[in-house]
Formats: sequence, structure tokens, C-alpha cells
Amino acid sequence: MTLALYVPVASPVHRAPAGLKLALLTGLGAGLFLIERLDVVVGALVAVAVVALAAARLPLRALVAQVRPVWPWLAVLLVFHLVVTDWRTGTLAVTRLLALVLAAAVVTATTRVTALVAVVEWLVRPLGVFGVRPARVGLVIAMTLRFVPLIAERAQRIREAQAARGATGMRLGMLVPLLVQVLRLAATLGEALDARGADAPVSPRDRRAGAPAP
Repeated sequence: MTLALYVPVASPVHRAPAGLKLALLTGLGAGLFLIERLDVVVGALVAVAVVALAAARLPLRALVAQVRPVWPWLAVLLVFHLVVTDWRTGTLAVTRLLALVLAAAVVTATTRVTALVAVVEWLVRPLGVFGVRPARVGLVIAMTLRFVPLIAERAQRIREAQAARGATGMRLGMLVPLLVQVLRLAATLGEALDARGADAPVSPRDRRAGAPAP
């Protein structure tokens, strides 16, 4: 079963163009790392949370599920700054990343993968004259967005199976079967792409047109 990041809810954020949401996400990311005031960064985090829960009408559990994987890294980052720098620098760094991750979660939860891929392909289309294949770039983005929840689901299944046998925690015994499953999945996907000619060379005409054939 492939889990989707998109949460089908009727809201103004869902109806907004994908390009606009990606542009706002990019601007937010640049602004967060240019601002050094902790109160402004915290305000940005609160604003993103309000947009997610009120404007986008996303369920809290769905939002938490998308943000949960980064909590350990944020904790490690905070501890690192507490040891190396000071609490304010650590809090500022963690709040910046949390706001950005939450904003990215809002974008992926309110935008279909096809819309995101279409925007990316449109952005890289001018590079077609240099041999860049927009369709291939879009395929990479689409597979990344699809595989992240899929791999998380596989990890959860392995964790539950090992817990039923008495094993607990993140251990090497869980990472090895997960790696095996990911490699098998990648091999199967690679064979499917080869069968469809995904690695076929680009003709000069398609390169000049900027829209290479798949």
C-alpha cells in the first residue's frame, strides 16, 4: 500500500495554485534564515501552525504524523547548540527548522503530487536545450514524495513485527531488513522504468523543443 502525503480537505489553501505555494515556501525558508530575532521566528512558526489548522483545515494527527520523523534530529540539534553555543542560538535554529518543516508539510498535504511535479517540470523546461529532461526531473520528484511515506510504512511494519517477538527500540535488526526491502523495491522499480524506456536517449529535436519524450 502506498501512503499519500496529500490530505483531501476542502480549503482555500488546497485550492491555491501549487506554484504560489512553492514560491511562498521558498520565500519563507529564505526569510527564516535571514532573520535573527527569536520572537519573529516564533511568530512565523505560530503563523504556519494557524494556517495549517485553520486555513488549510488539516487534522492535527495528520500534521503531527508528517512532522514526527524530524523530532529526534531537532532534539540532537538543540543539545548540540546547548553544548557548543548557547540556548538562544539552539532555540532559534530548532524553531527555524520546525517552522520550515511544518510549512513544507502543509504544502505537501494540500497539494497533489501531480501539481507539484508539473510546477517543477515547468521550472526546468528552459534547461531542455542543455539536455536536461523535465519529465525525468519530475519523475524523480514524484518518486521521492511517494517513497518517503512508503519507506516509513515499511519501517513501521518491521518495528511492529519485531516488537511482537519481544524486540524494542531502533536496532540494527530493524535497519537490515528495511534496507533489504528498499533495495528490492528499487530494483523492481528500475526494471519497470527500463521496460518503459525511461532511460532512452533524447533526440536532438526533443532537446531543441525542451520537451523530451519519455
